[in-house]
Amino acid sequence: MRHARTAAAAAAAALLAVLPLAAPPAAAGARSTVVGGPVVGGPELAGRGIVVHYPAHGARRLPSVPASSYVIADAGTGQVLAAKDPHGHFLPASTLKVLTADALMPVLNSRASVVTSALAASVTPNKVGLVKGHAYPVADLFQALLLISANDAAIALAQATGSYAKGVAMMNAEARRLQADDTVAVRPNGLNAKGQRTSAYDLALFARQALTMPEFMRIEATRTAMFPLHRRHSIELFNQNTMLNTYRGDLGGKIGWTTASETTFIAWARRDGHTLIVTLMHCVPLTEMKYAAKLLNWGFAMDGKVTPVGTLARPLPASATAAPGGTSAAAGEAGQLGASRPGASEHGASGYGASQHGAARPGRLIQPAGFATIPVSAGIGALVLAGLVAAGVVVLRRRAGGGSPPGP
Repeated sequence: MRHARTAAAAAAAALLAVLPLAAPPAAAGARSTVVGGPVVGGPELAGRGIVVHYPAHGARRLPSVPASSYVIADAGTGQVLAAKDPHGHFLPASTLKVLTADALMPVLNSRASVVTSALAASVTPNKVGLVKGHAYPVADLFQALLLISANDAAIALAQATGSYAKGVAMMNAEARRLQADDTVAVRPNGLNAKGQRTSAYDLALFARQALTMPEFMRIEATRTAMFPLHRRHSIELFNQNTMLNTYRGDLGGKIGWTTASETTFIAWARRDGHTLIVTLMHCVPLTEMKYAAKLLNWGFAMDGKVTPVGTLARPLPASATAAPGGTSAAAGEAGQLGASRPGASEHGASGYGASQHGAARPGRLIQPAGFATIPVSAGIGALVLAGLVAAGVVVLRRRAGGGSPPGP
């Protein structure tokens, strides 16, 4: 039975891997939005312009921000305080790595190691420098992913699920679970790809989910960390989010940039017991932190004073991802991904040079000796929802986009 349930989950993941690409993709960098049917988060979030409800007295005006889209939300209440084109579809760049971590961190054993594939070792730009054939601990790869936005680490983590395609499918399944229906993930590192997209609203959902993950937020608050590239050589990683040093209450931030996407950014901050999320898309490069700080300042000043324009959707309940008969897909997995995986060696559990034992293949997990199977209650269950998506239970609707597309 366990093998049957695992096979069903894998089939659902495969369905989701191809499903998003069946929708007509937006041109690279182009903007489009969703119409028809209920708008996730509330009807006011369907607009393309700025939406805000100022109080009758004591209003503080929103700052002017050189971004095509943004969201300011209270992570605790889920209230969207103000937004600009929140459901507009844009290229995510490296902010998509937050979804990568949301989807994979709960299901990969942090003490296992991943053997670097040729694909991971050859990706450019922005890499930590993984060496083909060498194995690196999952925990270190997540640090590189979030601190310096390492594109090679993103590929290695996706492949650690069993295959690159499965890792991306799990990201899309997690997006559906979070009700981030504007999102289509094609590459785990967020580099531009045909059909890949997200929205400022969806980035806020990813950011809110990350707040529930202590290890994610611990990394976000880390200023520097050492990454062992080889047995005798380590490099120091410096957190790209300088707001940790300049903004009071900053909890972390994730930057993304490509020529087509311009700058994308996610910021978390907490003051006086309130945690705010700000997301920016298609922002003028090198201004994202300045304007994220301005939006956070506005949010802290006006939280509880403005009437919310919408809400951040809650993740779908576990029952929504249950297999027929009430069995969760997560229960059908043999613990965290890679546990007792055929072909995964228990030798060289410390990581570096482990592939020299010959049992581990590139992209495979090497489990620590004596690793016990632990049931996973989150992450994999979303794969069954992928099957429902493919069956048409979840319908994504699009409308033609307007607005000004980014530059080349």
